[in-house]
Amino acid sequence: MKIKHLSILSVTAVALLSLSGSAQAAAGLCSNATLKGPYGFSGHGEILGLLGPDNQVHAFASPSILDDVALVTFDGAGHFSRTDYGVIGGLPKGGQTTFNPDQTGTYTVNPDCTGTMQITYTAGGPVPAGVETDLQIVVADDGTLIESVVSKAISVSGTTPDGVTCPPYCQQGVQERFEGKKVLVYGFR
Repeated sequence: MKIKHLSILSVTAVALLSLSGSAQAAAGLCSNATLKGPYGFSGHGEILGLLGPDNQVHAFASPSILDDVALVTFDGAGHFSRTDYGVIGGLPKGGQTTFNPDQTGTYTVNPDCTGTMQITYTAGGPVPAGVETDLQIVVADDGTLIESVVSKAISVSGTTPDGVTCPPYCQQGVQERFEGKKVLVYGFR
């Protein structure tokens, strides 16, 4: 009899915890203020080709693998600064030999903890000004984790074997994901 009551209590507790998470999300758990301070990001993926006038990805002769690490500092109000170091196809991105601090961006976090980020490279760094990366994000683990995939990548140059060139078609076809974790200082958030 006691075992049966414990089982019912356990099932009830799990159901209440699940409902409380749903209720919190419905109540608007997240906002731009959820992201404040530094987050360490790592990214991995492939640059496949250029998006042509037919809205199809026209493949490069071979895809380039991207690996990237970054420090993104959110202001809690929809803006961030970013420094990163990346490797594309086995070579430092843009020929950079150190981290590139010449990046800024904007972000939006919706009440359901989904959102967007837009990274923009500015003049002065090894990557040309005008390069842009847009991400779809999910904020998790009480705002300490950001999962994302690239939804749009803008390049300033490129040519595919079938003749699509940039400019004027400068959107790349990519398959990339990034994960960011809040940088904790001495165990505090």
